[in-house]
Amino acid sequence: MRHRPQRGSDGASAAPHVHLTVRARVLSAVLLLAALAVLIAGGTAYALQAQRTDARIDDSLRRAVEFLRTVATSGPQPEKTQAEFTNAEDLLYDAVQRRGLTQNEGVIAFLDGSPHWLASGSVSLRLEADHELLRILSVIPADSAVELRTVDTDVTQYRLVAIAVSVTGDPHTGLFVVAVDRGAEIADLTSTYVTYSIVAIGSLVVIAIVAWFVVGRLLRPIRLLRDTARHITESDLSERIEVTGTDDLSDLARTVNEMLDRLESAFGSQRELLDDVGHELRTPLTIVRGHLELLDPDDPEDVRATQALALDELDRMHRLVDDLVMLATAERPDFVRLAPTDVGRLTDDVLDKARGLGRRRWLVAARADATVWVDSQRITQAWLQLLANAVRVSAEGSTIRIGSEIHGDRVLLWVEDEGPGVAPDDEQAIFERFQRGRADRRSRRADGGVGLGLPIVAAIAAAHHGTVRLEHAARPTHTGAMFVLDLPAVDLALGGRSTDIELLEHR
Repeated sequence: MRHRPQRGSDGASAAPHVHLTVRARVLSAVLLLAALAVLIAGGTAYALQAQRTDARIDDSLRRAVEFLRTVATSGPQPEKTQAEFTNAEDLLYDAVQRRGLTQNEGVIAFLDGSPHWLASGSVSLRLEADHELLRILSVIPADSAVELRTVDTDVTQYRLVAIAVSVTGDPHTGLFVVAVDRGAEIADLTSTYVTYSIVAIGSLVVIAIVAWFVVGRLLRPIRLLRDTARHITESDLSERIEVTGTDDLSDLARTVNEMLDRLESAFGSQRELLDDVGHELRTPLTIVRGHLELLDPDDPEDVRATQALALDELDRMHRLVDDLVMLATAERPDFVRLAPTDVGRLTDDVLDKARGLGRRRWLVAARADATVWVDSQRITQAWLQLLANAVRVSAEGSTIRIGSEIHGDRVLLWVEDEGPGVAPDDEQAIFERFQRGRADRRSRRADGGVGLGLPIVAAIAAAHHGTVRLEHAARPTHTGAMFVLDLPAVDLALGGRSTDIELLEHR
């Protein structure tokens, strides 16, 4: 099928839309502004110089009027015998001979309407050669007022003054004319600004070349950003922008790289979470499906056992979903709500709640007497999670120690058990989702965790701008593990400290 070209409302073909790059737009704007500045500066300077030239010409013509009056008053030159002029012809002759002329200036004297006295041969501007000018001057009345005139002929444009001359007792009348070739004066000025225009055009070319490379270098991070965005796919977020500068665009490139880091980490965590969740949910579903397929509906004992197993697996799936929801909300700003909390009382409250976790010998090894700003509910949740892990990996009747201490601007909350400890290979993995240490895997019961306990503790600590870490026991004979919540002591208010308080609980 053939496509017809789009047409506007008047039937004409619509012009194609031209896409200019940012580099071309910036360069066009720079050149436009530079050309506009050059044009305004040159035009203003030309107008001012032309105005000054006209003022200089008019000033010279006014001096010519004063000169003629001086000649008429002072009388003939000294070599002549008479004391004053007796006729217009002699006055005009002396005026023409004695008038000093500048470049592009000429003089001529008329007697009874006809050219009579001419400038010397050294004067370049020959007014008598312009017949149209002679015709215009010949018709000026003998009694006309003295004024500056502008006369245009086919030869050039003149700025002149024509002074009527008469002497008492002489019937003849004369006209003394001094003219300046204004066209030549303006031409000299124009030639100067032609040179200025050539230099200005050359400067614009240099500006264009320099701006092309400078703008290209400044926009390099944007081009790299475009190329990087093209290469990034859902499965590959490893591409990064090379950053070398320190300007705003370089900061933008760094910010985009940081955003890509966060996206890559988030997508990676999302894929890992989906894989782990799929694996963890598939196991109980497989177990329940297998028992249901083998269920004998006519055997009440088998039905009850299968029911109990299915409910137990569903409870474990429910806890898994709750833990995942907890981790998902840990990134929200309202995950923790800080409030003044008495650390010593919090230690006692956690111990009271921990007694129901198992038959252990509970010991408060240190209690801090201080008030800090924390979310007491989230800290209690994290602390009890550490205690639950300690109960799960320790033997009945063994000792579990808890403590709270203030070190500088940090508050430390810790749990120490007498279990088998954490293998060196597991020290980093236990803080990752769906990862369990060897002892935890060996001690896992049917209702045990799925490897989200310590990640939840780490998320709560991170929400408080703190950390959770594993420390090895200081006593050589002790093989247990010590987990420490290390939190900033915000708005710390210290009191006394009590230590080595032992509480026993046997059931």
